Amino acid sequence: MKHLYFDHNATTPIDEAVLTTMLPYLRGSFGNHSSVHALGREAKGAIEQARLHVADLIGAVPDEIIFTSGGTESINLAVLGAAASYQGGRIITSQVEHPAVLNSCAYLERAGFEVVYLPVDNQGIVKPSQLENALSSDTRLISSMLANNETGTIQPISELSAIARQHGIPFHTDAVQAVGKIPVNVDELGVQLLSLSGHKIYAPKGIGALYIRCGTKIVPQLYGGHHERGFRPGTENITGIVGLGAACQLAKQRMAEDSAYIADLAKTLWRTLNERIEGVTLNGHADKKLPATLNISLAGISGESLLMNLDLEGIAVSAGSACSAGSLTASHVLLALGLSDAQARSSIRISIGRGNTLEEVAALIEALCRIVPRLRGEGGGQSPL
Repeated sequence: MKHLYFDHNATTPIDEAVLTTMLPYLRGSFGNHSSVHALGREAKGAIEQARLHVADLIGAVPDEIIFTSGGTESINLAVLGAAASYQGGRIITSQVEHPAVLNSCAYLERAGFEVVYLPVDNQGIVKPSQLENALSSDTRLISSMLANNETGTIQPISELSAIARQHGIPFHTDAVQAVGKIPVNVDELGVQLLSLSGHKIYAPKGIGALYIRCGTKIVPQLYGGHHERGFRPGTENITGIVGLGAACQLAKQRMAEDSAYIADLAKTLWRTLNERIEGVTLNGHADKKLPATLNISLAGISGESLLMNLDLEGIAVSAGSACSAGSLTASHVLLALGLSDAQARSSIRISIGRGNTLEEVAALIEALCRIVPRLRGEGGGQSPL
C-alpha cells in the first residue's frame, strides 16, 4: 500500500540534503565540542556554522541562538526562565497556545504566579486591545504563538510585542510552526524570545533552538557544565544541530518556492472539498494562516473515525495536535474559537509538505468523498477531480 502523508505539522521527514550533511557526524567526526583537540575543534566549528544558519533564517545574531532538545524545551526555558527571578507576578498568554506553553503557565500558577489567558475571536486571533487591558504593573512575561499548530492562524505578533515594549515587558513567541514556512525576523516581530524546532522543517527530532535577545534576563532551568553560554548545559547533540543548521539554510533558499507551491495545493484541496462535500467548514482565519495548514470540520461525523478510515487507506492526517493525540477531550483551540464540542470533535487537520503532489491531493479528495458519506450514512459520491 502506498502511504500518503498529510501531517507535516506533526513532523516532517528528514530532507535528503539534511541527512547527507549529518552523516559525517554520525561516523568519523564524533568529537566533543568541548575538547581542545582536532576532533573537538571540528565539532565546535560545525556547531557554530549551524548556529549561523539558524540565526540567518530568523534575522538574529548567532550568539543569541541557544540549542535545545526541541520546541518544548525551548518554550520551557523561555517561559520558566523568564519568570524564575521573580517570586510572583502576572504572566499573560492566550487560550490557543501549545500545551508546552499552557502547562508551563499552569506550573507557574501553582508556584504563585497569576496567569491571564487571553481569549481569541472566532478566527483564532488575539486582539491587541485585549492584551493592553490585561497588563498590570507586575506583568513579568507575555507569550503568544506566531502560528497555531492546529489551525495555522497567524497572530499579530509585531502589534502585540509593541505593546509589551512600551511597558518594558519581555515577549516570547512560540514560532515552532512558523519558522521555515513563512518569513520570520526577530527584529520585525519585536520579540525578546523565540522558540523553534527542527523536526517541523525537515531536520531530525530531538533538536531545537531558543532565540534570546541580548540583554534578556533568563535563569537556566538545567544545571551542569557551561555549554550554550550557560543557558543549556549538557554535551551538544552535534548531529542534530548540524541537521537543524542545514534545514534552516535549505528553508531560506526554498521558502518562497515551497510556500507558493504548497499554497496552490491547499487552495485546490479546499476549493474541491467545498464543491464536493456538504457541511465542510474551515476553522481559523481564511487568509492570515500558514499556507500548508487546513483545519476543517465535517458536520455529522467524528474526526477520529475519519482519521482511522483514512489511515486504513494509507493516508495520514491528524485529528488535531499531535501532542494531544488520544485525548478524550475536544481541541482547546477549536473550543476557544467558539466551536461546539461536537463541531470540534468533527474536525481534522491536513498539513501539506514540500513533497506532496497534486496527484496525492486528488487521491486524498477521492478518499474523503468516499468515506465522509459512508460515515454519515449517506449513499454515493461525485465525479472525480
